[in-house]
Amino acid sequence: MASTDGLGNPLSAASTRAQAGIDDFVGGLLAYETRAERILAAAQAAPDAVMAQVYAGWLWMFLESPEGPPRARRFLEAAQRAHARASDAFECLEADEVAAIEREAAQIRVLARWIEGDIAATNAAIDALIEHSPLGSRELLLVKLRQYLAFNRGDSPAMLRAILRVLPDHADNPHALGMAAFAYEQCHLLDEAEAAARGALALAPDEREPWAQHALAHVLLTRGQIEEGTRLLEGWRGGWIGLNSFMATHLAWHLALFLLARGRNAEALALYDGAVWGVSTSYSQDQAGAVQLLARLEWCGVDVGDRWRELAGFIAARGIDTVEPFLSLLYLYGLARASRPEADALLIAIRERAQVSAAAQPAAFAGTSADPSPVPLADSVWSDVVWPAALGLVAHARGEAARAWRPLGQALPGLVHIGGSHAQRDLFALLHVDAATHAGQWVDAQQALESRRRVDPDEVPVNRRLAALYRVLELPSLADEADRRARLHFPDSE
Repeated sequence: MASTDGLGNPLSAASTRAQAGIDDFVGGLLAYETRAERILAAAQAAPDAVMAQVYAGWLWMFLESPEGPPRARRFLEAAQRAHARASDAFECLEADEVAAIEREAAQIRVLARWIEGDIAATNAAIDALIEHSPLGSRELLLVKLRQYLAFNRGDSPAMLRAILRVLPDHADNPHALGMAAFAYEQCHLLDEAEAAARGALALAPDEREPWAQHALAHVLLTRGQIEEGTRLLEGWRGGWIGLNSFMATHLAWHLALFLLARGRNAEALALYDGAVWGVSTSYSQDQAGAVQLLARLEWCGVDVGDRWRELAGFIAARGIDTVEPFLSLLYLYGLARASRPEADALLIAIRERAQVSAAAQPAAFAGTSADPSPVPLADSVWSDVVWPAALGLVAHARGEAARAWRPLGQALPGLVHIGGSHAQRDLFALLHVDAATHAGQWVDAQQALESRRRVDPDEVPVNRRLAALYRVLELPSLADEADRRARLHFPDSE
């Protein structure tokens, strides 16, 4: 008889230890808890447990590093061997055991395509399993992976499609509602996002559903509801113990954004030191979040001291990393801001990817002139978006505003395709405003800042910048009004 995982999916062979490891991975990944990491020990202890091997491969792929695929491949090969052994007795198996073996074969195909870097084939394999398997609606973990891969390419409609396929069967599952909430938010469907997030939190014990907390933080920030966002995140902080480093640091990062919006700069800097940086210093997302927050602190006028140098030492240890374009750009900025020579090596690697990308584009138009084939996104994003963004970021980091503002502006419209959330990619718009200001492009800066102020009229750093800008533009009454708003909530703020 086949056993099942926590979602009811059949497993062909799982000892008690392997079963516990698989359940820890499934539950831990959905809840962003550190117990997901126990899958590595389970896979080692149970070489015949196919899904333990598959999920151990997943864990290494989530490392988002060049070393991830080689490490994951070892577990893929172990899964393939275990599956072959289980399949030897295929004709003698019960129906549930057959279903388990067939499902595991499909799971192996997903991992294999992912390791190969063929994201389109990975997505197709996931979709086939979810849509055509009789138990496809139970594959909530595959839906999570489908959302993750779509998120890294800026395809928010695909994120939403994936969860809506299975949501009717998970309407009372707070994790599923949290997944729907973030997908809605990334599609700019804020009412639907808020409803799903609050629904998830109502179902979760003590509102402990971190992805729903995260989605609601996005909604409130986007709407300029700073006070509510601050209150909620500060209230939830006590429940973040036991979360993995990404989720714990990222929620703290969101809290820092709310604090900065109201001029609480010292508290945001303390949050960087105590909660955003230093939890898992080698992990991609922790490094990216730290770069993001240091850059935003500086945008708000905060002296961050020697923190860039300390952070860049850990980024430099990654070597040349162009696995994900969004992450590569943040690594690049962190290295350049710390004046590390590795920034030049990473810039060269990005240029090489862009050149390959540009060279591939003409071949995509081999059809008739009336109906040319579209350039695949993967073939164009590095040349059209990542390369100009990289040039602008390095120039900005080195204090060369006049060289930074134009390529940053060129990259802005296509940034959605590099991955990252709206709130994360907003950093590039902030740096573009800063470059425009220091390059004397005051009209560009004024337009961008006033657009931001429409969302949150009392945002402290925006009003401070507008006050200074309106004085340069000889509009003193507007400068005084912006200055008044900057001091509205915290008259003695820095």
